[in-house]
Amino acid sequence: MSITRFKQPVRLDYQVPAGPTTDRFLTGILEKKLLGRRCPACRKVYVPPRGACPTCAELCEEEVEVAQEGEVTTFCVVNIPFEGQLLTPPYACAHIMLDGCDSPLLHLVGGCDVSEVRMGLRVRAVWKDPIEPTLASIRWFEPSR
Repeated sequence: MSITRFKQPVRLDYQVPAGPTTDRFLTGILEKKLLGRRCPACRKVYVPPRGACPTCAELCEEEVEVAQEGEVTTFCVVNIPFEGQLLTPPYACAHIMLDGCDSPLLHLVGGCDVSEVRMGLRVRAVWKDPIEPTLASIRWFEPSR
């Protein structure tokens, strides 16, 4: 008899150095600012910022502050609990196209019933207190009524 599978909880802790682009983005979070980078060739703005444009492969050095409001482009309502889940279902995850940005930001939509979440919904950032240098400092995006 040979064992081919077994169930065992695993934990992996690791640290990743931020680098200058991510460091500036996280410093902006501490100031309640959402900072991106603009490609000099195609002029697209990426949040979180990228060191190089994924379309043109040009270095993105121009820093741009984008709005804290945007539009839900697509979303998913999570109804099923799973192991290690931090939120109690149901909750909504969405791609949010922030005003002044060309790449969607994946985040939570809250402050409303999940049945109200839809494509095209205008939302705005709701910040936690205290703020830490992480995107989780935005509690969620709520409808901007």
